[in-house]
Amino acid sequence: MPEHPEEPTGRLPLSGVTVVSVEQAVAAPFATRQLADLGARVIKVERPGEGDFARRYDTTVHGQSSYFVWLNRSKESLTLDLKSDAGRAVLEQLLGGADVFVQNLAPGAAARLGLDAPALADRQPSLICCTISGYGTSGPWADRKAYDLLVQCQTGLVSLTGNAHGPARTGVSIADIAAGMYAYSGILTALYTRATTGVARAVEVSLFEALAEWMSQPAYYTRHGGMQPPRIGTQHATIAPYGAYTAADGKDVLFSIQNEREWAALCERFLRRPELVDDPRFATGSDRVAHREELDAIVAERFRCSDSAEVMTVLDGAGIANAGVNDVEEFLAHPVLDARGRWQDVGIPGGVAVPTLVPPVDLAGAGPRMDAVPAVGEHTEAILAELGHSTADIKGLRGDRVI
Repeated sequence: MPEHPEEPTGRLPLSGVTVVSVEQAVAAPFATRQLADLGARVIKVERPGEGDFARRYDTTVHGQSSYFVWLNRSKESLTLDLKSDAGRAVLEQLLGGADVFVQNLAPGAAARLGLDAPALADRQPSLICCTISGYGTSGPWADRKAYDLLVQCQTGLVSLTGNAHGPARTGVSIADIAAGMYAYSGILTALYTRATTGVARAVEVSLFEALAEWMSQPAYYTRHGGMQPPRIGTQHATIAPYGAYTAADGKDVLFSIQNEREWAALCERFLRRPELVDDPRFATGSDRVAHREELDAIVAERFRCSDSAEVMTVLDGAGIANAGVNDVEEFLAHPVLDARGRWQDVGIPGGVAVPTLVPPVDLAGAGPRMDAVPAVGEHTEAILAELGHSTADIKGLRGDRVI
């Protein structure tokens, strides 16, 4: 595997920051993994024995879950039974030395355990508390469970994704990812605020409101246009031509026309039909959308005359953005990832190392932290010893199934 061009040098940006996370699934682990990438110490609290249920989503990565491997590198795993008094006492010890607490427990669970933001603010006033929920901690849906696809449905995203034959979920956990990104940026903002004002502000993010923000453009279009954008596969709902077409060798190539200059270049240099530039059916972007079927037929006919490599070469020459429609295997072999050193090996439970994508944000002079994915409870005894627990104490906690 190629080495990342800039290995970690000196202190990483979040070195010295301690994050304790009672987390599961995707959204919260995605947020905290990014904090770990920047050098934060992330202590992941898991259920004794089974751990985070995302560990069992699949077993495809040398027996480990692809989700868990993606989301949990560079963390320390501590098992605690938070329903027990002893488990909560250990957590309280941890929080006394932490900067950030993150939780995405089921609705109402944090409050029942005394781990909601208001309760923690009274006990730990310098602690930044981040709550990730499904639909918010107040309002009529505060008590509803929410998973990624449910939220995709509730925000209307599924109604936009797919084709004329039916809707489809997005291929990645987009609501979880959106919430995790907003939690991550919210925590960074809260750390900055605390550093500059001394005030620790709580952070709250819901999956629904995170994805609702990402739905703003189709929401504006629908509210003010009287109908929602159509569901048309790889075509763009409001720009034409902008979509994938099949070349003579069977591979799809997607291209995009963004302005009249590119439209003219497409007609003259790719379609070889300069008269279309002034054709009233296609004179403006709105005209091209209105006559999409006629335009698609013209473009598809041209695509049938060339293989995908030639199509992309001609489009490149005309200054028109384009890309082959890759499958995941083609993505894994992408020359940009290889040439820019975006793969780095990371250890997983069982002693295996797997290629892992380097975080997408490069900070000059500071490469990311890329430590191993922990086994369930791998760091429990070390963390307890650090908190002052004796070997006998630890043995007792294990015997009582607290850890």
